[in-house]
Order: sequence, then structure tokens, then C-alpha cells
Amino acid sequence: MPKRCTVQLEQSLQPDLMLRLQKLGAIGWGLFLQQLGLLPTWQFGDVFGMDPELLSLVPRPVCSILLLFPVTGKYEAYKQEEEAKIKAEGQKVNPRVYFMKQTISNACGTIGLIHALANNQDKLEFECDSVMKRFLEDSANLSPEDKGKYLEKDESIRVTHEFSAQEGQTEAPSLDEKVDLHFISFVNVDGHLYELDGRKPFPINHGDTTVDSLLGDAIEVCKKFMQRDPDELRFTVMALYKV
Repeated sequence: MPKRCTVQLEQSLQPDLMLRLQKLGAIGWGLFLQQLGLLPTWQFGDVFGMDPELLSLVPRPVCSILLLFPVTGKYEAYKQEEEAKIKAEGQKVNPRVYFMKQTISNACGTIGLIHALANNQDKLEFECDSVMKRFLEDSANLSPEDKGKYLEKDESIRVTHEFSAQEGQTEAPSLDEKVDLHFISFVNVDGHLYELDGRKPFPINHGDTTVDSLLGDAIEVCKKFMQRDPDELRFTVMALYKV
């Protein structure tokens, strides 16, 4: 990764805070959500396995799933094939889907979190002065590209990142450190399962889903990520569920 890009990001967003919060587990994510102004009625928790028995341990309802996975050559090749196929064949994307392009390096975790929260505003509860609520309201009508640019310039999100990093006592990475892990979100918007990845040009519609089947449907897509890279072990799944 060019040092110039990393330095620019360090000045705006704390490059991989989400990866560092990941090491702290639910405590770290809960801290960050609290600083963003969300009431603790929903929280993130680890999904410890993909078989039915372990999935049954995840509290319900679930409104979003985050997948952390390695960006490999096999994944990049599939990503290009998928994009070309969708451009040729088309897909239906609900205009209600909140989608943001990633315009800065190493911000995938923050964007994944924003995607998870933005597409579930009808379920989540925010404090009246919530940093995230204001951000979502102000960016709601922007294009995906302009949403990404707005995030770059948002001072309140930057300050929240820095505070959470200090509270969590996480170690800052080297400016030259390359991050090859990536966060994406899965959400249910009006009965369709969407994969939201700021590195892709558009949301990916994975077909029908329901409130009850969202976790299982998203896990089936996550399994395909693993099947494409069978030698990789660096996969983590988290669910946003009601407490």
C-alpha cells in the first residue's frame, strides 16, 4: 500500500480501528456503538460456527451480518467475474438500500458498520444527539460515491474513532502496514438479501430472505466465500441481534 494513501487516511479515520476492535470482541464493538450514540438494545456478537447447532445459539432476531475475510487473488478474480455478469445480465436493487462506496483505504470496517446500521434504522434506537443518526440523515440522499466522500470529511466520525481507540487501548498499526482483510455487510431490505461492499460498484442482490431466515441465508453466502479459498482460515462472522 502506498505510504501517501495511508498517511492521508491516518489523518482522517484511524486506518483499521474495526480490525482492532475485532480483537476485543463484543466489548469493543459495544463501546464503539455507544460512542456513535446507539442505545444498547441491539449488539454485535460472534457467530462461532455455521452448522445449525451453533447458529441456534445466536440470539434472535438478527438484522445484519458482518463478514471479515481475506482479500486474495481468487477473491479478486471472482469479484471481477461477478461484476461483469451483473453488468451484462442486470439485477434488481431496491432504491431504499443505503449503499456507500469506499473512497479511502482501510475504512471497510467502518463502512460495513454504517451499512449495517443505515439499513436498519427502523429497528435501532439512537440517542437524540447521536453522531451516527446525524451522519445517516445528512448523507441519506447522496450518491454512493458522495456518501463515501462525505465520510472522509466527517469530523465527528473521526473523533469517535480516536476516542474508541483510546478507550479500547488498542495498538495503532504502522503507517506502512498492509491490511488484506476486508469487512462486508449483509442486510434484509424489503425481503431481499443484499451484500454491501464498498469496494464493489453496487449492492449484490442474493435473492429472497425474511426476518427469520436472514442469518441462515447470509451464512450460505458466507460459505461460498470460504469455498472459493479453502486454504484460508481468516474468516470471522458477526451478527447484529436484539438484546
